Amino acid sequence: MLRWLLLFVVIALLAWWLATPSAPIPAVPAPGAAPALVASDCSPPAQLAGADGTVQTGVPSGMPAFALEGAQAQPLAGFSVAARVLSRERYRHDREADFAPLDLALGWGRMRDEAVISRLHISQSGRWYRYWWTGDAPLPPDEIARSSANMHMIPSGPSVAAALDDIDAGDRVRIDGWLVEVDTPQGWRWRSSLTRDDTGNGACEVVYVCAVRRF
Repeated sequence: MLRWLLLFVVIALLAWWLATPSAPIPAVPAPGAAPALVASDCSPPAQLAGADGTVQTGVPSGMPAFALEGAQAQPLAGFSVAARVLSRERYRHDREADFAPLDLALGWGRMRDEAVISRLHISQSGRWYRYWWTGDAPLPPDEIARSSANMHMIPSGPSVAAALDDIDAGDRVRIDGWLVEVDTPQGWRWRSSLTRDDTGNGACEVVYVCAVRRF
């Protein structure tokens, strides 16, 4: 009788062990792989940039403005950029910092190449992005202007703000969102550029950021 009881206990324990799901084995990242750094706080445009460049699309009919604290951001175009971060600069004391505390200088096309970037001197201040070189230019100057820009980043929510804060110079990122015009009830206005070909005052993009991905 004792032998049958022990056999029953052994069979019951074996059945329980086989039926209990095992914990999944975590994936091992590839050596040197960077974290993806993905965040999304709103709906980005339907068409997104590939691995190198920018995409600009229209705005769906009837799309409402985005609510900001003390202002609204009217979408002017869908926007997606896949680029190299040339520089980053935080702002705290200007009017624009209430909405976009971070500017990113971004480069795409050949402006992502280390051989090009290493020959450029790059800086940011006063909401401007500046570059210069010694000797011959690493690219035709008009290509540098068309393939890089200073962009003002308006995070759509806390997770996007945290992801933007995690971005460093040298990272390769894709940023999806909307080019916007910010308006306040007092009449203050901040309007995005809608072309990559312009330079100088008013040439920066004002981006309401929905999603960030590092690749």
